[in-house]
Amino acid sequence: MQLHLLAKKMLDRGQTLATVESCTGGGIATACTDLAGSSQWFLGSVVTYANEMKIKLGVEPSAIEHHGAVSIEVAEQMAQCGLEYSAADWSVAVTGIAGPGGGSAEKPVGTVCFAWAHSNQLFSERMQFSGDRLEIRKQTVEYAIDKLVELLK
Repeated sequence: MQLHLLAKKMLDRGQTLATVESCTGGGIATACTDLAGSSQWFLGSVVTYANEMKIKLGVEPSAIEHHGAVSIEVAEQMAQCGLEYSAADWSVAVTGIAGPGGGSAEKPVGTVCFAWAHSNQLFSERMQFSGDRLEIRKQTVEYAIDKLVELLK
């Protein structure tokens, strides 16, 4: 995980980050705040584990109904709502199925949807991870951070 590089890039740019997390339960925020000095660039996190919390943050109920909570559409709305709520420069959102239950043929355990929002830019991706619940969550945290570092290049 390129956490130190993320911190350097954020500091060099004078930018800030907020996260909106479902399946990681605040894991991205934990990783960021494990670094001393992260308060200079990390603003905070909203854990929207339940659909009700996603809706309270601003995700459209129709997006959840039509696409499911684990979808690119919902991840994108989570990231955009995170920007609006926090006024951060960047927002990272994750929603997924960490298991062991909850998967389906279309969205098996390990399915995670990501979105990264910055100003009027929005990037999103669906990934499939494997392993147990903790391994899937760990891979999700690492991917969210490493992809953000890539987007900051």
